[in-house]
Amino acid sequence: QVQLVESGGGLVQAGGSLRLSCAASGRTFSSYVMGWFRQAPGKEREFVAAIRSGGSTYYADSVKGRFTISRDSAKNTVYLQMNSLNVEDTAVYYCAAGGETDWRGSYYYTARRGYDYWGQGTQVTVSS
Repeated sequence: QVQLVESGGGLVQAGGSLRLSCAASGRTFSSYVMGWFRQAPGKEREFVAAIRSGGSTYYADSVKGRFTISRDSAKNTVYLQMNSLNVEDTAVYYCAAGGETDWRGSYYYTARRGYDYWGQGTQVTVSS
């Protein structure tokens, strides 16, 4: 079992930055693919970013160049640095963890099916 707790959400003006954190329980954190998803009101939950145990990253096209995912295995924590935020980034952001399989690529870990554990979410609101 893995428990995930997100933090760092809040209200920010367009053009601003936020850093989300996700603290994971368990001793096998380093073997999991860690991802961030988001869900805006009335919309489906969508992929944002993911990072594999070896450090490879995946990003949604909508956040490339603005968001950066990173992980600190010593702290069992994954981060999402969000810059140049715009109103369309407003959503609840969820952290997720999935058991890693070497032969599975981005098609798997950019989808919800790639993840077994989810956090409760943290609200990010971007005002114009």
